Amino acid sequence: MAPTPRRLRRGRSGVILVAILVSVFVATSASGQDTHGARVVSFAIESRFVHQTMAVSAVIPPHSSGKGRALLVFLHGKGENQDSQLVTAMFAALAGLGSRAPDVVFPYGGADSYWHDRSSGAWSAYVLDEVIPEAVHRLGADPSRVAIGGLSMGGFGALDIARLHPGRFCAVGADSAALWAQGGETAAGAFDNAEDFARHDVLAAARSHDPYHGLAVWIDVGTLDPFRAADTQLDSELTADGQQVQFHIWPGGHDQGYWQAHWPNYLGFYAAALASCRRG
Repeated sequence: MAPTPRRLRRGRSGVILVAILVSVFVATSASGQDTHGARVVSFAIESRFVHQTMAVSAVIPPHSSGKGRALLVFLHGKGENQDSQLVTAMFAALAGLGSRAPDVVFPYGGADSYWHDRSSGAWSAYVLDEVIPEAVHRLGADPSRVAIGGLSMGGFGALDIARLHPGRFCAVGADSAALWAQGGETAAGAFDNAEDFARHDVLAAARSHDPYHGLAVWIDVGTLDPFRAADTQLDSELTADGQQVQFHIWPGGHDQGYWQAHWPNYLGFYAAALASCRRG
């Protein structure tokens, strides 16, 4: 949903009042989904890192008591956008958390950026140094309680960003993460070249050490998901290093039906992890 433009109206006193609505608060999302009382805020970032104007959607949970809520940064999948997960299942799950619900920000990350710094732009820097500060500013979220997660391409991005920036997050979650054991197996466009893959090889990092020490970690994948083997391998590598991982394999594939069925699980994990965390 685009920001509402500036408009003028005349007050009772005859003085012209300027109403600047940079965000829109609605009872339904841009796709017409029931928000269950949450407020959807849309804004744009003129990114110096990816050299584009990037759309961002954020959700303030229902019955919010004001500023100081925890913040979840959720990264979308390949071919999706900032509104793809503004679905009734997500809004219902958020409402079900009551006072524990975090603000949730959904940045646009391009069609196939895979959320890592590469030739097309510094995508992780965009998340860390533009999306999060702007969300904290606009929503009044608590900068010491931030989690990052995502699905498919975004699940990979969340895992990669969290491992490369220790101390920035309270938790990391990956739903059906797009992971590959070798560079030659990757999807077209996921990485620039072999060197780019090596710099962002989450599985290799987990084999050599625990990159998420101190973080709450969530990984889930469907029984029919093509990334099941790689996601299971990541869980095995992390647990071998002593990392506590909430790992789940549930019936389903790599699709919206699977993800929407598990929004209560996803948001429940983040709410619990954020409740007791303070960073920075």
